[in-house]
Amino acid sequence: MSLSVISYPVFAVSILVSLVLSISMFPVQWLVYRPEWLGLMVFYWTFRAPSRFGVLVAWVLGLCLDVLESSTLGVNALAMALVAFLVLTTHQRLRMFPLPQQCLMVFLLLGINQMFVHFVDQLLGGGNPGFTYLLPAVTSTLVWPFVCAILDRLNLKFA
Repeated sequence: MSLSVISYPVFAVSILVSLVLSISMFPVQWLVYRPEWLGLMVFYWTFRAPSRFGVLVAWVLGLCLDVLESSTLGVNALAMALVAFLVLTTHQRLRMFPLPQQCLMVFLLLGINQMFVHFVDQLLGGGNPGFTYLLPAVTSTLVWPFVCAILDRLNLKFA
């Protein structure tokens, strides 16, 4: 799908919803499974509109997430900027990938995001040992087809 014209209201609402979902209350047992909602939005908008959505916008959104989560300032900002940069460098190839390969790329890039945040948390004396920090990348991969289809349909409807 080519989105030469994007719907800015859909963009704004999707970012707002992803920020709300990122801090929404989940049962404590399910918290490790919560998808990386803002990472999915950064991936989607950088993938669909690379000329309008890039590293700077992703960095600002990551900074908003740092403030909302009361985490170390700049960690999520750098991680989201890294995701946007990696999507920008590969978006021409991503456009040619079928959905299963796109899901694999979502897992890889959001996994890198999670590893970066976990690494900084470990440096600062926090974080949990083990690989449970990668579970949000797995759940994000599972919801990617639905997020992509919903946003594509909304973007076409309101563009």
